Amino acid sequence: MNLIPRNNLFDIDRLFEDFWAPVAKGELAEKSFFSPRVDIKELEDHYEITAELPGVDKKDVDISLTDGVLTITAECSREEKQEKKGKVIRQERRYGKYLRSFNLGSNVHEEDITASFKDGVLAVKAPKIPEPSPKQRRIEVH
Repeated sequence: MNLIPRNNLFDIDRLFEDFWAPVAKGELAEKSFFSPRVDIKELEDHYEITAELPGVDKKDVDISLTDGVLTITAECSREEKQEKKGKVIRQERRYGKYLRSFNLGSNVHEEDITASFKDGVLAVKAPKIPEPSPKQRRIEVH
């Protein structure tokens, strides 16, 4: 029986994130933040931000907008335990906070931003403000 989870040993992205993360000695897991994986799309009339938040409940997701900066925060606390005839074979815990911010700029309808959450994936839609077409005026020559 292999007791080492497969995805932890060779997860290169996680290796680099952990290497560069400022971790204080003795820091508790609940005080650290993780950056969720995101996809950002610019479409003709809006932006779409999709964030993976595995193990997070909808009620634990918070989205705020301050001075044009959209901030996504979420908290996760999950415990998994497998027992076999009274012996603990594997026990894993996951505690942490996700934090990610995006500068939306000035060409977004802030009041019309919407979000949905399903199956651990957060989708945020930010409608663009249409750029005004340059006004042209014909001047008669006399």
